[in-house]
Amino acid sequence: MPGSGVKIIAKNAKVYHEYFVEDKYEAGIELAGTEVKSVRAGTMHLKEAWCQVKDGELWIRQMHISPYEKGNIFNKDPLRPRRLLMHRREIAHLYGKVKQDGYALIPLSVYLKNSRVKVEVGLCKGKKLFDKREDVAKRDAMRQIDRAMKERNH
Repeated sequence: MPGSGVKIIAKNAKVYHEYFVEDKYEAGIELAGTEVKSVRAGTMHLKEAWCQVKDGELWIRQMHISPYEKGNIFNKDPLRPRRLLMHRREIAHLYGKVKQDGYALIPLSVYLKNSRVKVEVGLCKGKKLFDKREDVAKRDAMRQIDRAMKERNH
């Protein structure tokens, strides 16, 4: 994921609750000028966003970028599909994985890297209800262990 010199704009925290993230990929995104200004201002949401491979191209759908307030006629539709920029071989690899049962491409975060907007896309597999319960139980157990360690050290 993003290293140094990176400013995270938006994160999709819900992904880690709903899916197992098997692999992560970095992609550029094709934006209009007013959209870039709006993203830099941090007015975007990834909550319902998902990715799709169509005609050999990778598209992001349902990513909401609010219209730039000073953009007037140049503003685009906030929910329009946007093309993600990746190598053709990577897209073909992802398409092959998505065709398998249970895999989905979900955007994990949007960030600025060297003044360019990048999207981190995760190859995810859906969690079942018992998986989610198991994660909650593990988290609760870790909290209790941490509390016990704190009490013991004080």
